[in-house]
Amino acid sequence: MKNIILASCAIFAATFAGQAYAQQSTVTGAAGGAVTGAVVGGPVGAAVGGVVGAIAGTAIDPPPREVVTYVEQQPAPATAVTVEQPIAVGKPVPETVVLTPVPSNTRYAYTVVNNQRVIVDPQTHTVVQIIK
Repeated sequence: MKNIILASCAIFAATFAGQAYAQQSTVTGAAGGAVTGAVVGGPVGAAVGGVVGAIAGTAIDPPPREVVTYVEQQPAPATAVTVEQPIAVGKPVPETVVLTPVPSNTRYAYTVVNNQRVIVDPQTHTVVQIIK
């Protein structure tokens, strides 16, 4: 009986916690994963949720609109860069690809690879967004 009550409370809390996060959508990444993991699985869930949230949060968070607008408005480079690997969000571009920093927000850089404008995290060379 005690296990049924605890399981019901966990399901209830997880349901309403998810709705609260959907409304606010300000808690992402490690913090959001840790909170959700704690609700569902206690301390161990918090640790696992924090790690998973950090991985998912960093790959999913899109850049601010002003960064996208800036990259869209920049002239195309004189030389085209072509790489054999497919360009995808969350995957790194080769270290040999030259990145141009976004002056208003140094957390982002951009490049044009395979005729696609790509916004990149300059520290990890990870693709954050592909502009179509």
